Amino acid sequence: MNKKYWEQRYQNKETGWDAGSITTPIKEYIDQLHDKEIKILIPGCGNGHEFDYLIQNGFTNVYVIDIAEEPIQHLKSKNPSVSSSFFITNDFFNFDERFDLIIEQTFFCALSPLLRKKYVEKMNALLHENGKLVGLLFDFPLTEEGPPFGGSKSEYKALFEPYFSIKTLKKAYNSIKPRENKELFLIAIKK
Repeated sequence: MNKKYWEQRYQNKETGWDAGSITTPIKEYIDQLHDKEIKILIPGCGNGHEFDYLIQNGFTNVYVIDIAEEPIQHLKSKNPSVSSSFFITNDFFNFDERFDLIIEQTFFCALSPLLRKKYVEKMNALLHENGKLVGLLFDFPLTEEGPPFGGSKSEYKALFEPYFSIKTLKKAYNSIKPRENKELFLIAIKK
């Protein structure tokens, strides 16, 4: 699942994970944020519905990163008034900057389960002290085939707790219909 793999998925319109708009749990979390200048990262941004929503609601310091060029170019074309410096085509694991908030939306589940510990370490490294990782994690049995790859609350706790104080890790009550009872909402603060 390298750059070529993801480019082909976008070119062939094989984006079944894309909900078509921002999902309710992420939207409702963003609606509670008051500081429009916090530095936010959306990794594995795909079609960037969260980015669009943040920009439309006055957030001024939002970055997106994706290994595939196509979704980044699509987001740029939809948001011509946003500086190109906020759009990054790169491998997430090679990226190095600091953020106040990272929004997780179907990125973790798209990575090989072998990369999960590395993901958690990288998320920790990308956050400022007391920075937050917020988002959704799939709650269904881990599979060998994917993406998406599943996981469980106990697995996530074991992965995240060495690096984060978990404030919330519970069944999302407001998931979109296709993901109902299959998502956990996470709020984790960098230790």
